[in-house]
Amino acid sequence: MNPKADNRQQITKTYSYGRQSIDNDDIQSVVEILRSDWLTQGPTVSKFEEALNIKFGSKYASAVATGTAGLHLIALGLGWKKDDIIITSPITFLASVNCAVYAGATPDFVDINPDTYTINPNELERKLNLYAAQNKKIKAVVAVDYAGQPCDWSALKTLQEKFGFQLVNDYCHALGAEYKNDLQYAAKYADAVNLSFHPVKHITTGEGGAVLTNNESLDKKIKTLRSHGMTKDKSILEKNDGPWYYEMHEVGFNYRITDFQCALGISQMQKLEAFVDKRRKIAKYYDDFFGKNKNIIAPHVSKNVKHAYHLYPLQIKFDDLKIAKKNFFAYLKQKNIIGQVHYIPVHLQPFYRRNYGFMAGDFPIAEKFYEREISIPIYPSLEEEDLNYISKTIVEALESAL
Repeated sequence: MNPKADNRQQITKTYSYGRQSIDNDDIQSVVEILRSDWLTQGPTVSKFEEALNIKFGSKYASAVATGTAGLHLIALGLGWKKDDIIITSPITFLASVNCAVYAGATPDFVDINPDTYTINPNELERKLNLYAAQNKKIKAVVAVDYAGQPCDWSALKTLQEKFGFQLVNDYCHALGAEYKNDLQYAAKYADAVNLSFHPVKHITTGEGGAVLTNNESLDKKIKTLRSHGMTKDKSILEKNDGPWYYEMHEVGFNYRITDFQCALGISQMQKLEAFVDKRRKIAKYYDDFFGKNKNIIAPHVSKNVKHAYHLYPLQIKFDDLKIAKKNFFAYLKQKNIIGQVHYIPVHLQPFYRRNYGFMAGDFPIAEKFYEREISIPIYPSLEEEDLNYISKTIVEALESAL
């Protein structure tokens, strides 16, 4: 793509940071299920799970109602409980942290790497040593492949082997990413991998998510808990009155997904590679356009990864420019560009400040990133004229505010 194309203002279009891409094949796949005998708890759920296993190299997959449901089930499946300490990044969606609270565990954070925006293994090791000096052990680390860039998984795995914690990949941003030339890295490094199929993600089922793992017992527990805790597994039944009989040995949830959602997921999976390739081309356009602007920091990509670009997080030096971020957003909105910020650092949320004592200044790199970050539009249906308009309008917004 050529960033020097003519600037043609898109008066009738509104640009958000993300958007689904649905075609006739997707629609037809859903219609077929709607005309079938099974709308939910049918065979298409298992077919989608098998497609996920094949694509991402996991042994087991459990499709669930949302990505948040997946994180909750991971927490319960891995046995998190009161007094367990769960560490994650402050630059993530609330669910990455809330899952610890759901299980009654204690959340904590480690600051991000200033280049990759993912959890910093050096800071993680420092915190692990601090806890060890207090005779405390970390139960789990939830590492977020933020924006579509894989974490430093080799370093995280080394720390896991040294300190003995569980390792979870919040992989919701990274479908189609590669780590060390491996598309299937996620389940190789993490004990559990969480996916989301929200419409702004790489593929969608409307709402929906999945948990990938190579641990059979974890998968069985998640599949039981997603359906009210009900089981017909003869090996654990206390009795068996007949083919209708089931038992509940622990409280579960209705975190199931429908067959027509999974039909959409199967259809979308066939386009994942094309979707990610288009996102990378858009990112290249933005890189070329913004790369030489001294007031803007384009996202850095590590040498050993291929970014999946769920987000394109620009950092704008509002502090140096003396520009109010609110005014910048207002200008873009007038031009039909709806910016977003990913994310408000979770430790600054009132709930986490009040209940766990976190304060401003605890994680300064994450906080500075939040002050500067804006997620600009990146989704497959954007064309070169759209990108030209978006890019030039961002620069104009900065110039107008000076």
